[in-house]
Amino acid sequence: MAVDYELSDGVAVITINRPERLNAVDAEAYGQLSEAWRRVRDDAAVRAAIVTGAGDRSFSTGADLKSFITAPAELSELWLTQRDQLLNRGLEVWKPVIAAVNGYCLGGGLTLMLATDIRIAAEHASFGLAEVKRGVLAGNGGTQRIAAQLPHAVAMEWLLTGDRFDAATAERWGLVNRVVALDDLLPTAHEFAARIAANAPLAVQASKELAIRSRDLDLADGLRLEQAMGRMLQFTADAKEGPAAFAEKRAPQFRGV
Repeated sequence: MAVDYELSDGVAVITINRPERLNAVDAEAYGQLSEAWRRVRDDAAVRAAIVTGAGDRSFSTGADLKSFITAPAELSELWLTQRDQLLNRGLEVWKPVIAAVNGYCLGGGLTLMLATDIRIAAEHASFGLAEVKRGVLAGNGGTQRIAAQLPHAVAMEWLLTGDRFDAATAERWGLVNRVVALDDLLPTAHEFAARIAANAPLAVQASKELAIRSRDLDLADGLRLEQAMGRMLQFTADAKEGPAAFAEKRAPQFRGV
């Protein structure tokens, strides 16, 4: 399999498994990756997800250019907007997603990371959107999310030069949450995922959706949507379990209902 999927203790781990190609993604791998994201979205047992690359050299270098250059897509595929949806192509996944970046995070690898919620990077990780050096642009949200997540001048420098930057620079500008030694990468990602998975899943998903949707709303509409979702959550079993567990000085047992 080009993409591995494992689920344990509420945490799904998606691994792009093409280390011989620096975890570049061909058409087959994109299809498997799309299926993995749908599993995360649809399986109530999943409370958080981690995405990473196999080996210690690369998270992902994006699209496998050799395979796509030799087999260009038909123009008609431009309008198949819902086929093989991806996290960074518009698939709505409200479970929190953590990126464990273990090396090269370039092109589509970076646009994937930009669509995640929490990012842990190994010290040797490097980042870049080099598409302009190849005569194309950073698709799947690359031109959109980099500008939304960084100061304008910084985003424009990386987007328009196509130059790479290191993990320390990514951390300085808030593009990643932590930079850690390679041996600590997956343990740190799992520690974050476990902390998230211990929380009330419906409240977590609602919080993520509100934070993302509010970017396109004015404050009044965002507050109103927040009020409506908060009201719905008050009627869940988890909303009763949380205060009860606090009063009884025990860990809550949230069920997502």
